[in-house]
Amino acid sequence: MNERKSQFGTEDWWAVWLGLLVFVLSLGSFGGLDLLGWVINPRIWTDLSKSVAPFSKNYAGLNSFLSLFYTYLAFLVVLTIGASLLRLKIGKFIYGFTVIFWITYACVIAGNYANIAANAPADIKKFNLGWSLRLTGESGLIIALLAGLFISNLMPGFANTLREAARPEWYIKTAIVILGAAIGVKAVSAMGLATAVMFRGFCAIVEAYLIYWALVYLMARKWFGFSREWAAPLASGISICGVSAAIATGGAIRARPIIPIMVSSLVVIFAVVELLLLPFLAQAFLYTQPLVAGAWMGLAVKTDGAAVASGQIVDSLILAKALAVQNVKYEPGWILSTATTVKVFIDIFIGVWAFILAIIWCSVIECKPGERVRPGQIWERFPKFIIGYALTFAIMLLICLKMPDKIGAAKAGSGSADVFRSLFFALTFFSIGLVTNFRKLWEEGIGKLAAVYIVALFGFIIWIGLGISWIFFHGVTPPIIGH
Repeated sequence: MNERKSQFGTEDWWAVWLGLLVFVLSLGSFGGLDLLGWVINPRIWTDLSKSVAPFSKNYAGLNSFLSLFYTYLAFLVVLTIGASLLRLKIGKFIYGFTVIFWITYACVIAGNYANIAANAPADIKKFNLGWSLRLTGESGLIIALLAGLFISNLMPGFANTLREAARPEWYIKTAIVILGAAIGVKAVSAMGLATAVMFRGFCAIVEAYLIYWALVYLMARKWFGFSREWAAPLASGISICGVSAAIATGGAIRARPIIPIMVSSLVVIFAVVELLLLPFLAQAFLYTQPLVAGAWMGLAVKTDGAAVASGQIVDSLILAKALAVQNVKYEPGWILSTATTVKVFIDIFIGVWAFILAIIWCSVIECKPGERVRPGQIWERFPKFIIGYALTFAIMLLICLKMPDKIGAAKAGSGSADVFRSLFFALTFFSIGLVTNFRKLWEEGIGKLAAVYIVALFGFIIWIGLGISWIFFHGVTPPIIGH
């Protein structure tokens, strides 16, 4: 009875159930059923009436704002069921979530405004833009975070009325479970790339988990005086895959919720900085080494969306410069594929790393003299949502490997599920802002956290990644069109 209660009475487990629900519905694509295509999907826009649309063309006839309302309703129903079993105050949760959802989605729409988000040359041409910040739709996360911070710090009374539904860890854990399916499909695609790209992807695991993580952890402990509780999520957030890794690590070592939340907010902010800076450095200095540039983006930029976006930008920038300067027309997509492959290999091992850290913390860090670690202790500490992530990843990977003719259906299904994942991410960042108080952040040491991030990222992570990318991809170029 207690085990049953634990499986339905924690946010960790409810992240698994909600993520698996979305995943199972997405599998309808294998039978020709589009069960999730009605979900609202943001678009890059200059005309507000065209800022959103149903994800699937199968629902093209559905009114966009009706699709948005259905999306809100679906989120509200399933989360309220979870909230009731988590023994939250249902009336306050429904009110709070309703406000949070609509403010969050307004931020998502704002972040997709063309002059903010457009980065591909095709989009810039389509909207006839004279300029663009090229931040992609990821900027919606920053806007959501800032909106939450504004309400939390300048409208504390209003913020308190929303606290029952401000559940950043629940939302992000659910998003990570859903993410597994998309990573599974990408992993299959990565297996079709050149052997050198695959080998480089494996090396990314060694770099991120064994070199970067250790360096950041030691630096945070020795130079900046952080405790292990702070240093471990910070090391994962900076060196592995940002938000997902920080949350998984925090769960594995049982860190206070504020710690992975603070690390996550820094990750997104610095990912935007990297997105604005690194692609143009790559164009200036690596246009003769295009796959070096792609691998560098995958290893240096610390969120999935920003890493893939930076790969897309670099693909466009370097192809244009190579054609203009060298009169060489590379086949498009290889730089982007290289960046994506590296990031996918790093993502795959998030769950494995969380499990390793759970064992280390149980058996070494927090083990009392003479005490033996019980397997049950590791199970209790292990973040359960990682099970959901591993399941969705493994199931989708196996389906695609066994039935390669179904990869198209897998991409369609995981694509619709990924829209839910993106919205859970946005809800996460608004909620992070909503539960964050600047005074408390400063007391907890966010200034020191940012200092660690700056020193680590610009001091060695970017440059080690560039050096190893050069070692493996120097002289490797995409196919040349016309040859």
